[in-house]
Amino acid sequence: MLPNTSRMPVYAICPLTVVPVRLGPTHRSEMGSQLLFGELVEVLETKGRQWTKVHCLQDDYIGWSPSPQLRDLSPEEANLFSQHFAYSLDVFHMLMGSDEALAITLGSRLPYFDGMRFALGNKDYTFSGQAVFPEDIKKGPAMVLKMARKLLNAPFLWGGRTIFGIDSSALVQLAFRIAGYDLPRLAEQQVNRGEIVDFIEKALPGDIAFFENNQGRINHAGIILPDAKIIHVHDKARIDAIDHFGIFNQQEGKYTHRLRVVKRIFSPADILPVLLPEKKETEIKQQALF
Repeated sequence: MLPNTSRMPVYAICPLTVVPVRLGPTHRSEMGSQLLFGELVEVLETKGRQWTKVHCLQDDYIGWSPSPQLRDLSPEEANLFSQHFAYSLDVFHMLMGSDEALAITLGSRLPYFDGMRFALGNKDYTFSGQAVFPEDIKKGPAMVLKMARKLLNAPFLWGGRTIFGIDSSALVQLAFRIAGYDLPRLAEQQVNRGEIVDFIEKALPGDIAFFENNQGRINHAGIILPDAKIIHVHDKARIDAIDHFGIFNQQEGKYTHRLRVVKRIFSPADILPVLLPEKKETEIKQQALF
């Protein structure tokens, strides 16, 4: 990245597999999120030649990324790449260049992809994996669940957004984004989207369940599956049981997350069969709660 002068470009792109977005301009600062290959940022500020304060155009997250790990874009390039791209649908795939290979992960963006190739700066790449253009996405909970299941067993990583490490809100955001729904980065922001589902018994596959800590703050999210299950991230991306108390972890023999609210993002026209029969008795004893 260039220093913050009048020649400083307004936008940049992630040209690597993944780039950290930290809370402060130091490698020791907490990582709050990550940029995936092909994602765009607006440059807000620079600190020397090493750090750039970025506004992630995908979800409005703001943080600091290492300047050498970003590639400058002109406003014209940023506009072009933001409108013409495809999502990678492979959990992990290699981009092949003329003299190098580059790994990318699920949800990475292929700028101005023609179905086989694209260019980023002076580098040409060939992509032979699965990809989808946003305009071709069939929106609905089925796609959400399909993408979420691809991330099963990804280890927990605070701020992570890939199969190599992910947090709960990132799993929700990534699955919904590839299915055509843009959500904020954090669970406490995501909870403001969609319509409230009054009872967990009326929840449908693809609904989002949100959970609170002891202070009443939203700190966890997961996606409702059929048969009273939920996919979320707890030590790893996993599937557990859910009822009106929260998430019950069979391995630990206890509830690990207290349910706060369930929200429905998708259109009623896309609804799948009901998750639970209304008035079903829970099989988990209340005294096991937390």
